[in-house]
Amino acid sequence: MNRPDQERRALDMIDWLLETDTLRDFLQHLVAEAVAVSAADGCGVTVQRSGRPLTVVSTGGVADKLDEKQYGQDDGPCLQALRTGEIVHVPDMLEEDRWAAYPRFAASLGVRSALSVPIPVRSHTAGALNFYAGDPDAFTADDRHTLALSAAQAGGAIALAQRLADAEEFTRDLQSALASRRMIDQAIGVVMQQRQCAEEEALGLLRSLSQQTNLKLHDVCTRVLTEIAGRPPTPQPPLRPRS
Repeated sequence: MNRPDQERRALDMIDWLLETDTLRDFLQHLVAEAVAVSAADGCGVTVQRSGRPLTVVSTGGVADKLDEKQYGQDDGPCLQALRTGEIVHVPDMLEEDRWAAYPRFAASLGVRSALSVPIPVRSHTAGALNFYAGDPDAFTADDRHTLALSAAQAGGAIALAQRLADAEEFTRDLQSALASRRMIDQAIGVVMQQRQCAEEEALGLLRSLSQQTNLKLHDVCTRVLTEIAGRPPTPQPPLRPRS
Protein backbone atom coordinates (compact mmCIF):
# COMPACT_ATOMS: atom_id res chain seq x y z
CA MET A 1 0.00 0.00 0.00
CA ASN A 2 1.49 3.40 -1.00
CA ARG A 3 1.63 6.49 1.19
CA PRO A 4 -1.49 8.21 -0.22
CA ASP A 5 -3.52 5.06 0.46
CA GLN A 6 -2.16 4.89 4.01
CA GLU A 7 -3.09 8.52 4.59
CA ARG A 8 -6.57 7.89 3.17
CA ARG A 9 -7.08 4.94 5.52
CA ALA A 10 -5.91 7.06 8.47
CA LEU A 11 -8.45 9.74 7.56
CA ASP A 12 -11.14 7.08 7.11
CA MET A 13 -10.39 5.77 10.60
CA ILE A 14 -10.85 9.26 12.08
CA ASP A 15 -14.18 9.61 10.23
CA TRP A 16 -15.36 6.21 11.50
CA LEU A 17 -14.42 7.11 15.06
CA LEU A 18 -16.41 10.33 14.78
CA GLU A 19 -19.42 8.71 13.13
CA THR A 20 -19.80 5.56 15.24
CA ASP A 21 -21.34 5.44 18.70
CA THR A 22 -19.52 2.41 20.09
CA LEU A 23 -16.20 0.62 19.79
CA ARG A 24 -18.04 -2.42 18.42
CA ASP A 25 -19.51 -0.34 15.58
CA PHE A 26 -16.09 1.07 14.73
CA LEU A 27 -14.49 -2.38 14.63
CA GLN A 28 -17.32 -3.63 12.43
CA HIS A 29 -16.59 -0.82 9.96
CA LEU A 30 -12.89 -1.59 10.15
CA VAL A 31 -13.11 -5.31 9.38
CA ALA A 32 -15.65 -4.74 6.60
CA GLU A 33 -13.26 -2.31 4.94
CA ALA A 34 -10.29 -4.65 5.46
CA VAL A 35 -12.16 -7.53 3.84
CA ALA A 36 -13.21 -5.30 0.94
CA VAL A 37 -9.63 -4.28 0.06
CA SER A 38 -8.01 -7.71 0.46
CA ALA A 39 -8.46 -11.32 -0.60
CA ALA A 40 -10.21 -12.15 2.69
CA ASP A 41 -13.75 -13.48 2.60
CA GLY A 42 -14.35 -12.68 6.26
CA CYS A 43 -12.83 -11.71 9.56
CA GLY A 44 -13.34 -12.12 13.30
CA VAL A 45 -11.94 -9.77 15.95
CA THR A 46 -10.84 -11.51 19.13
CA VAL A 47 -9.95 -9.75 22.39
CA GLN A 48 -8.92 -11.33 25.65
CA ARG A 49 -10.69 -10.21 28.81
CA SER A 50 -10.11 -11.70 32.25
CA GLY A 51 -7.93 -14.34 30.63
CA ARG A 52 -10.68 -15.51 28.26
CA PRO A 53 -10.87 -14.86 24.49
CA LEU A 54 -14.02 -13.31 23.08
CA THR A 55 -15.14 -12.53 19.53
CA VAL A 56 -16.37 -8.93 19.61
CA VAL A 57 -17.27 -8.50 15.93
CA SER A 58 -17.20 -10.69 12.84
CA THR A 59 -18.06 -10.65 9.16
CA GLY A 60 -18.29 -13.27 6.44
CA GLY A 61 -20.59 -15.86 7.99
CA VAL A 62 -18.31 -18.53 9.50
CA ALA A 63 -15.89 -16.43 11.59
CA ASP A 64 -17.81 -17.12 14.81
CA LYS A 65 -17.69 -20.88 14.20
CA LEU A 66 -13.96 -20.76 13.47
CA ASP A 67 -13.30 -18.73 16.61
CA GLU A 68 -15.42 -20.93 18.85
CA LYS A 69 -13.57 -24.01 17.61
CA GLN A 70 -10.29 -22.40 18.63
CA TYR A 71 -11.62 -21.30 22.01
CA GLY A 72 -13.00 -24.78 22.67
CA GLN A 73 -9.65 -26.49 22.10
CA ASP A 74 -7.68 -23.51 23.49
CA ASP A 75 -5.48 -23.46 20.40
CA GLY A 76 -5.50 -22.15 16.85
CA PRO A 77 -3.93 -19.51 14.59
CA CYS A 78 -5.85 -16.58 16.07
CA LEU A 79 -5.00 -17.55 19.66
CA GLN A 80 -1.39 -18.13 18.69
CA ALA A 81 -1.18 -14.64 17.17
CA LEU A 82 -2.83 -13.14 20.25
CA ARG A 83 -0.45 -14.89 22.65
CA THR A 84 2.80 -14.51 20.74
CA GLY A 85 2.27 -11.11 19.14
CA GLU A 86 3.34 -12.55 15.78
CA ILE A 87 1.47 -12.87 12.48
CA VAL A 88 0.33 -16.43 11.75
CA HIS A 89 -0.14 -17.29 8.06
CA VAL A 90 -1.85 -20.49 6.91
CA PRO A 91 -1.44 -20.91 3.11
CA ASP A 92 -3.58 -24.06 2.94
CA MET A 93 -5.61 -25.69 5.71
CA LEU A 94 -5.45 -29.06 3.97
CA GLU A 95 -1.65 -29.06 4.31
CA GLU A 96 -1.60 -27.73 7.88
CA ASP A 97 -0.70 -30.03 10.80
CA ARG A 98 -0.77 -27.53 13.68
CA TRP A 99 -3.66 -26.92 16.11
CA ALA A 100 -5.09 -30.45 16.31
CA ALA A 101 -8.47 -30.76 14.55
CA TYR A 102 -8.84 -27.07 13.72
CA PRO A 103 -7.44 -27.08 10.14
CA ARG A 104 -9.77 -29.90 9.01
CA PHE A 105 -12.69 -28.18 10.69
CA ALA A 106 -11.91 -24.93 8.86
CA ALA A 107 -11.59 -26.77 5.54
CA SER A 108 -14.96 -28.43 6.14
CA LEU A 109 -16.48 -24.95 6.29
CA GLY A 110 -14.92 -24.02 2.96
CA VAL A 111 -11.94 -22.15 4.41
CA ARG A 112 -8.61 -23.01 2.79
CA SER A 113 -6.32 -20.19 3.94
CA ALA A 114 -6.13 -17.85 6.90
CA LEU A 115 -4.17 -14.95 8.29
CA SER A 116 -4.17 -14.07 11.98
CA VAL A 117 -2.72 -10.67 12.86
CA PRO A 118 -2.09 -9.60 16.48
CA ILE A 119 -3.49 -6.28 17.62
CA PRO A 120 -0.51 -4.19 18.80
CA VAL A 121 -0.62 -4.00 22.60
CA ARG A 122 -1.16 -0.39 23.65
CA SER A 123 -3.24 -1.18 26.70
CA HIS A 124 -4.13 -4.06 29.00
CA THR A 125 -6.26 -5.81 26.36
CA ALA A 126 -4.67 -8.35 24.00
CA GLY A 127 -6.34 -9.20 20.72
CA ALA A 128 -6.03 -10.42 17.14
CA LEU A 129 -7.78 -10.19 13.79
CA ASN A 130 -8.46 -13.54 12.14
CA PHE A 131 -8.92 -13.28 8.36
CA TYR A 132 -9.91 -16.25 6.21
CA ALA A 133 -10.47 -17.07 2.55
CA GLY A 134 -11.98 -19.88 0.52
CA ASP A 135 -8.98 -20.21 -1.81
CA PRO A 136 -5.56 -21.59 -0.86
CA ASP A 137 -2.64 -19.13 -0.89
CA ALA A 138 -5.12 -16.26 -0.91
CA PHE A 139 -3.09 -13.78 1.13
CA THR A 140 -0.29 -12.07 -0.75
CA ALA A 141 2.49 -10.04 0.84
CA ASP A 142 0.50 -6.88 0.04
CA ASP A 143 -2.56 -8.35 1.74
CA ARG A 144 -0.54 -9.19 4.82
CA HIS A 145 0.78 -5.63 4.98
CA THR A 146 -2.65 -4.10 4.47
CA LEU A 147 -4.30 -6.27 7.11
CA ALA A 148 -1.50 -5.57 9.59
CA LEU A 149 -2.41 -1.87 9.22
CA SER A 150 -6.03 -2.76 10.02
CA ALA A 151 -4.87 -4.51 13.19
CA ALA A 152 -2.85 -1.45 14.18
CA GLN A 153 -5.92 0.75 13.69
CA ALA A 154 -8.01 -1.65 15.77
CA GLY A 155 -5.40 -1.46 18.51
CA GLY A 156 -5.48 2.33 18.45
CA ALA A 157 -9.27 2.38 18.72
CA ILE A 158 -9.30 -0.14 21.58
CA ALA A 159 -6.61 1.81 23.44
CA LEU A 160 -8.58 5.04 22.97
CA ALA A 161 -11.78 3.42 24.21
CA GLN A 162 -10.00 2.11 27.28
CA ARG A 163 -8.45 5.50 28.02
CA LEU A 164 -11.89 7.08 27.87
CA ALA A 165 -13.29 4.36 30.14
CA ASP A 166 -10.38 4.79 32.56
CA ALA A 167 -10.91 8.56 32.58
CA GLU A 168 -14.61 8.09 33.33
CA GLU A 169 -13.78 5.69 36.16
CA PHE A 170 -11.22 8.14 37.54
CA THR A 171 -13.84 10.91 37.49
CA ARG A 172 -16.28 8.71 39.40
CA ASP A 173 -13.61 7.84 41.97
CA LEU A 174 -12.70 11.50 42.36
CA GLN A 175 -16.33 12.48 42.83
CA SER A 176 -16.72 9.79 45.47
CA ALA A 177 -13.55 10.90 47.27
CA LEU A 178 -14.63 14.56 47.26
CA ALA A 179 -18.10 13.68 48.53
CA SER A 180 -16.58 11.57 51.32
CA ARG A 181 -14.13 14.35 52.26
CA ARG A 182 -16.99 16.86 52.34
CA MET A 183 -19.02 14.60 54.64
CA ILE A 184 -16.07 14.09 56.99
CA ASP A 185 -15.29 17.82 57.16
CA GLN A 186 -18.92 18.61 57.99
CA ALA A 187 -19.01 15.97 60.74
CA ILE A 188 -15.75 17.27 62.20
CA GLY A 189 -17.28 20.75 62.35
CA VAL A 190 -20.36 19.44 64.16
CA VAL A 191 -18.27 17.56 66.76
CA MET A 192 -16.01 20.61 67.29
CA GLN A 193 -19.07 22.74 68.00
CA GLN A 194 -20.71 20.20 70.33
CA ARG A 195 -17.56 19.30 72.26
CA GLN A 196 -15.87 22.68 72.02
CA CYS A 197 -12.70 20.93 70.90
CA ALA A 198 -10.00 21.27 68.27
CA GLU A 199 -10.19 19.75 64.80
CA GLU A 200 -7.65 17.01 65.61
CA GLU A 201 -9.60 15.91 68.68
CA ALA A 202 -12.91 15.88 66.76
CA LEU A 203 -11.38 13.72 64.03
CA GLY A 204 -9.93 11.40 66.69
CA LEU A 205 -13.37 10.95 68.25
CA LEU A 206 -14.91 10.10 64.89
CA ARG A 207 -12.16 7.59 64.15
CA SER A 208 -12.63 5.94 67.52
CA LEU A 209 -16.37 5.66 66.85
CA SER A 210 -15.56 4.12 63.45
CA GLN A 211 -13.43 1.43 65.11
CA GLN A 212 -15.99 0.75 67.84
CA THR A 213 -18.90 0.35 65.41
CA ASN A 214 -16.82 -1.37 62.68
CA LEU A 215 -18.08 1.20 60.17
CA LYS A 216 -16.11 3.22 57.66
CA LEU A 217 -15.29 6.77 58.73
CA HIS A 218 -17.46 8.11 55.91
CA ASP A 219 -20.45 6.08 57.13
CA VAL A 220 -19.93 7.23 60.73
CA CYS A 221 -19.85 10.85 59.61
CA THR A 222 -22.98 10.35 57.49
CA ARG A 223 -24.76 8.89 60.55
CA VAL A 224 -23.67 11.81 62.74
CA LEU A 225 -24.91 14.38 60.23
CA THR A 226 -28.19 12.48 59.74
CA GLU A 227 -28.86 12.42 63.50
CA ILE A 228 -28.19 16.15 63.78
CA ALA A 229 -30.26 17.21 60.75
CA GLY A 230 -32.95 14.54 60.96
CA ARG A 231 -32.30 13.53 57.35
CA PRO A 232 -29.39 12.24 55.25
CA PRO A 233 -26.98 14.89 53.93
CA THR A 234 -27.67 16.22 50.43
CA PRO A 235 -25.33 14.61 47.88
CA GLN A 236 -22.84 16.94 46.22
CA PRO A 237 -23.57 17.65 42.53
CA PRO A 238 -21.31 15.67 40.13
CA LEU A 239 -18.26 17.31 38.62
CA ARG A 240 -18.91 18.88 35.23
CA PRO A 241 -16.28 19.53 32.57
CA ARG A 242 -15.50 23.15 31.77
CA SER A 243 -17.09 24.47 28.61
